[in-house]
Amino acid sequence: MNVNKKTQFGAYLENIVYNELIARGYAVSVGNNNGKEIDFIATKYNKLEYYQVSYELSNKETEEREFGAYYNINDNYPKYVISTDKLDYSQNGIIHKNIIDFLLEEF
Repeated sequence: MNVNKKTQFGAYLENIVYNELIARGYAVSVGNNNGKEIDFIATKYNKLEYYQVSYELSNKETEEREFGAYYNINDNYPKYVISTDKLDYSQNGIIHKNIIDFLLEEF
């Protein structure tokens, strides 16, 4: 699969996650952490969650980019990386979820 298709699928996944967060009743905005974009900051009542979305975490560069966006955020709100990967890439308190599991979970 060429890079353009992966980029396009990544954008589709971002739209899916955005729409799901809206359907769950969250207000959603884009964040910035020292020049690193955070795809979504979702807030609902006193609840706040961070979301990074990537088609797959198949190479170290992508993994570092997605998880690295959270470095230096020193609060205790949940931080998620959503992808199509079935392996669990969770690390340093950042939770990795498969897109299907994310969509099927109860909220």
